Amino acid sequence: MGNELQHRTVLLDEAVDALVTRTDGIYIDGTFGRGGHSRAVLAKLADAGRLIAFDKDPLAIATAQQIQDSRFSIVHDSFAALRDAASERGVARVSGVLLDLGVSSPQVDDPGRGFSFRAEGPLDMRMDPTRGESAAEWLARATVQELTEVIRDYGEERFAFQIAKALVARRAESDRLGPLVSTSELAEIVGHVVKTREKGKDPATRTFQAIRIHINQELAELQVVLEAALALLEQGGRLVVISFHSLEDRIVKRFMQAHASAPAIDRRLPIRAVDLPSPPMRIVGRVFASEGEVAANPRARSAVMRVAERIAP
Repeated sequence: MGNELQHRTVLLDEAVDALVTRTDGIYIDGTFGRGGHSRAVLAKLADAGRLIAFDKDPLAIATAQQIQDSRFSIVHDSFAALRDAASERGVARVSGVLLDLGVSSPQVDDPGRGFSFRAEGPLDMRMDPTRGESAAEWLARATVQELTEVIRDYGEERFAFQIAKALVARRAESDRLGPLVSTSELAEIVGHVVKTREKGKDPATRTFQAIRIHINQELAELQVVLEAALALLEQGGRLVVISFHSLEDRIVKRFMQAHASAPAIDRRLPIRAVDLPSPPMRIVGRVFASEGEVAANPRARSAVMRVAERIAP
């Protein structure tokens, strides 16, 4: 069975129903993955509709290129390039932007990508293995302070400093042991420091998440794409974001709340509420996976989908 069949798209129907408000609109799928959301969007669009998808993963691009549909195009780039890519294609406004964040199941399940501590593999962790610095390369040069900040801030790991010290101590042994290049050894080092399991989680879970987020600049790119999406959305257009951990969801929640709220008024100034511009968005809602979906796909347990709509031009 291929990876395309093994991957189950989380909140598929809920996301597409929230996104597609007009069948002749232009839509963006910022994270093609293995194409579950994109194919469902195309199924709802009329002949005049259009879908532009993005992905950094070459395997995702290869899957997308199998879609023979004149309404569909794929961009091999981060969704942070959304505004430039839309402009290059003559798109000034879109009817909806969908972001399904995090790594896909095929990426995690492929030991060669280095995302998982459950199988032996190279310490890569890049969404696009053809660009940028791998996890092994970063670990070979990062200072204790840099390691601590990444593991603490992106992994919310309370033993970040101790893990950072252990990693740097391991690096000092490179002449004897060779460089740190495998997922299993990284997990073993973290396991020696973090000896307690949290609700069944492997001790390495938070550290692997943190390094992956840093290597791919996931949170920085999320900030960029949210602003770009707001700028591109037409009036009535929807922003739909599915997050899988609290750091992502917090950024999305705060962004939507900030743009759905009227600016605060300093009562000392001669300004009335009617003189202030209306907020550009309204919050449509928040959705979690059903018990049935979680039972069929445990990855859906941590999914949170937030939806907002552009209400002001």
